[in-house]
Amino acid sequence: MYPNFNGVGGAGQLDTVIGALMTIVLIVAVLMIVVCAAAWALASAHGNYQAATKARTGLLVAVGAAALDGGGIAWMNFLLGIGPNL
Repeated sequence: MYPNFNGVGGAGQLDTVIGALMTIVLIVAVLMIVVCAAAWALASAHGNYQAATKARTGLLVAVGAAALDGGGIAWMNFLLGIGPNL
């Protein structure tokens, strides 16, 4: 038995689709960082600490999503690069 070297068929299309989805995720994450940072600043300035805590949590989630999105690109490139060599 030999490995199927054509097992990663359509890798170019997969790269395009996942790249587009990751771009959308990154744009939404950056927008959420801006919105949550502004909400955190306004809530803290007005003494609403419950809203400030929720805005801070949203900010940290958005930063985490942006980091995972960036790491996902590296992971996808690694898998697509190693796939044909298996």
